[in-house]
Amino acid sequence: MQPLLKVQALSKSFNLRAGLFSRRSFTVLKDISFCLGQGETIAIIGETGSGKSTLAKLLAGADNADKGQILLDGNIIENDGLRDNDCRHIRLIFQDSEASLNPGLTIGDMLNDCLQYNTDLNKEEREDKIKQTLSKVGLLLDHQHYYPHMFSSGQLQRIALARALILDPKVVVLDEALSSLDPSVRAQTVNLLLRLQKDTGLSYVLITHHLSLVRHISDQLVVLDHGEIVEYGQTEAIFQDPQSVVTQKLLNC
Repeated sequence: MQPLLKVQALSKSFNLRAGLFSRRSFTVLKDISFCLGQGETIAIIGETGSGKSTLAKLLAGADNADKGQILLDGNIIENDGLRDNDCRHIRLIFQDSEASLNPGLTIGDMLNDCLQYNTDLNKEEREDKIKQTLSKVGLLLDHQHYYPHMFSSGQLQRIALARALILDPKVVVLDEALSSLDPSVRAQTVNLLLRLQKDTGLSYVLITHHLSLVRHISDQLVVLDHGEIVEYGQTEAIFQDPQSVVTQKLLNC
């Protein structure tokens, strides 16, 4: 069966200043390849600086790769740095949900803007879609009239999830999106994500340092080290018998 998301030999470098008049190239990701099926979760782990967040941005179209391909449902959406402008099918949720939300807009205005700029829905259809999405993530209809500073951290993460889901994506990338939540709120959010996955067939790319969470909800696991994959396979198999020194170190922390 064809995978929903296929990443092939994805690479990314940055030019860094190496002196007054010179620059050098620094490779952040090198030949990253993996597949993700519909309704599955793949976790990406690695030490700080391993390239996890850069990979998240490449997947969601927030940055372009130098080379490699990203395929979604068999269609190429990125090819050697050339990106399909339609990024609605892969959405990214950041760790700091409050910082990613415009403090001067109500939640309803933010969600309406997403729909207005990315769909052909009319005003009435957009209002219905906002209502459905707020309900889907466990928020009240009246919350659309509130501003970000009026919510708790857990509610803010639900708002960030609503903003991602409102365009009906196929893949949601969670870049440390659960890390700042306290354990009880994190558990509630995880249960919500699992319910949405079961109901809609959503696929997740989970970037986190919470290994218990990785083992609990992910089907596959990718271990990055200095921008390269050092281990990739079924999550439980890797936890039971990690092959690389890097993976053994991470799992023993």
